[in-house]
Amino acid sequence: MLKPPRLSRSPSKSAMTALYARYNSDTAVSQYCDAHYGLDKFGVENFSRKITRISAAALEGKPQNSALNLGCAVGRTSFELATHFEQVTGIDFSSRFINIAKRIQKRGKICYQLPEEGVLISDHEISLADLNLAETADKVTFLQGDVCRLEPRFCDYDLVLAANLIDRLPEPGKFLANIHQRLVIGGLLVITSPYNWLEHYTPRKRWLGGRFRAGTPLTSLEGLSKKLSRHFTMIGEPLELEYVIRETARTFQHCISQVTIWHRIH
Repeated sequence: MLKPPRLSRSPSKSAMTALYARYNSDTAVSQYCDAHYGLDKFGVENFSRKITRISAAALEGKPQNSALNLGCAVGRTSFELATHFEQVTGIDFSSRFINIAKRIQKRGKICYQLPEEGVLISDHEISLADLNLAETADKVTFLQGDVCRLEPRFCDYDLVLAANLIDRLPEPGKFLANIHQRLVIGGLLVITSPYNWLEHYTPRKRWLGGRFRAGTPLTSLEGLSKKLSRHFTMIGEPLELEYVIRETARTFQHCISQVTIWHRIH
């Protein structure tokens, strides 16, 4: 099993500390549990379900033996992938998220609370059976770890999914430079991101885009393409995928993540 990352040895200690604090908070837990397992909101389909369908469709006619879900959070996408793949590995930096995912896998259900207004909260319970995910849940292995420092044993996957992850990494370029090592030749890398670059997660000089380079605007897609061009070609055009995050009963975040699919060529 992966050991928790030692923050004191990280080249971006402050960024890693901010990341760890954010994704181990009560607020993040309630928001992610609801985003993963709660009801669809405002007609926007569940993100985990839709990105899994997109990924599986892109792999049609190719092997679907194993998938690696990086930044798996509280587990819904990994469970969805397990309905298509024989084996799924889900890895997240947040030990709390991983413990929740393991608990859901063991108990077959999730219980969580949501803020309604002020100090009022509501209780929620959803089973994997309700979502048609119970029968394949045992195909998933959840691990806590730093996706930028994965062990060599995490390799030979048919699919690697990094959903809404790269703009929360302290070194996204380093992550992308090595990601081909996780895939078989011909495998697919699926990246989604709203490109919400923030300096307390990623130093500006390491942003893939959303900044100026030599006085010229650099988009995140351009930066992503440059980092991946040595080992990948992009399949089709980028897609725009909506998702909704609930804050309170009457406050929601409506977000759009850009989806790119990359074919490993060597």
